[in-house]
Amino acid sequence: MQNEEENTDIASRTTGCSWLSPVSDRVGVPLDQVNFIACQVFGLAVAFWFRLALGPRRVSAEVRHAVAVMFGAALLIFCFGWYAVLVFLLVLACYGIMITASVHNLHRYTLIASLGYLTLCQVSRVFIFDYGILSTDFSGSRPSLLEYLSYNINFLSILVGPCSLYKDYIEFIKGQRVKRVRDSSSQQIDWEKVPEPSPVRTVIKKLLVCVCCLLWFFIITKAFPVTYNVDPQFVSDASFVTRLAYALISIQAARPKFYFAWTLADAVHNAAGFGVSGVNARGEVSWDLVSNVHIWEIETATSFKSFIDNWNIQTALWLKRVCHDRAPVHRMPLTFVLSAIWHGVYPGYYFTFITAIPITLAARTVRRNFREYFLSSRQLKICYDVVTWAATQMTICYTVMPFLLLAIRPTMQYYRSMYFHVHVISILAVILLPSKPRGFKPERLDRHSNNNVKEY
Repeated sequence: MQNEEENTDIASRTTGCSWLSPVSDRVGVPLDQVNFIACQVFGLAVAFWFRLALGPRRVSAEVRHAVAVMFGAALLIFCFGWYAVLVFLLVLACYGIMITASVHNLHRYTLIASLGYLTLCQVSRVFIFDYGILSTDFSGSRPSLLEYLSYNINFLSILVGPCSLYKDYIEFIKGQRVKRVRDSSSQQIDWEKVPEPSPVRTVIKKLLVCVCCLLWFFIITKAFPVTYNVDPQFVSDASFVTRLAYALISIQAARPKFYFAWTLADAVHNAAGFGVSGVNARGEVSWDLVSNVHIWEIETATSFKSFIDNWNIQTALWLKRVCHDRAPVHRMPLTFVLSAIWHGVYPGYYFTFITAIPITLAARTVRRNFREYFLSSRQLKICYDVVTWAATQMTICYTVMPFLLLAIRPTMQYYRSMYFHVHVISILAVILLPSKPRGFKPERLDRHSNNNVKEY
């Protein structure tokens, strides 16, 4: 009887399918997360079949669109149950607005979308339509209902994204993406004789990363819960240094679950043949067109900006296109505020992104004032990198803690226990240090090496 009550309690944690409740109960993972993993693994298998059996040379684009929508809708219903109706209604409503409203009014109506990934798709499509970002074949044209449904509800990205450009997705469905990339790569190779690139090796590598992240979750993440940072006894008994160290460890331990979700989604896209960003003269293929995370760059980031540039990359690109590049003033603060609004209604999101504003300003100011003094020798540069790496990791930990705690009360408990030290240091750095020190070269300072994110 007790087991039946426990299973009923587990099933009540999600509006989606409860078939996997026994698995959820056995591994101690919430049912919605178990459903998500199961659907992504199923999507991976479907993606391989989609590429091999329903390739653009075998079937028409309409068939590929229809199959992508069919499986996407099935996954959506499995994970969210009747909540999936909200997604379908949102997509259909936005499509109705798109085909009836004038271009001038599309922004106003489409920005009402507020369902995460779908917001990215809806707003991106509006800007693409408005400004003719598409290739000649698509510029200024409204998509058919099937194309629109496929772009928004395809099984590759409906659960976790990432959001791709409409042009890239349509080219993938029609089999044009690889040929276009190849044509722009080299004029000395007869690409017609080169076979379609196989994603198998890339997918295997990404799945190995997922396995490592999963093992990390069960071994490390569960041992260092984030909520322990605001445990009353821990806060009262532990020293500041101990609390600081535990906060850093718990945040580091929490990251792999995001790495897992994004890397698995990337592998699903690649398995379907979507994701080729370039082909060099030797025919070597890069599969990072829709990659959402660069793990090594994150773990070795020596600046707040570098960390952000490599985290949730496609969303950062979206924010850059629709806000940062378009805002006439206060681009950075407005972009962070929009990011908070996009993430949802939890107060913790707003604490995180609003806190990031003075931290970003302080990081820029400190870099401008001190970095040049550490470039005279290799030893000094190494010391600078070590110190800035440690400072970046600690600052990120402090900033994202509310993102994981979500509510106002635990967030304020944590910040009080940390004496708001990062807030204070950031504000003092902005006030006391000159914003443009002597010898400052703005054209070189804030550049970064991330190939996927430019000038965000």
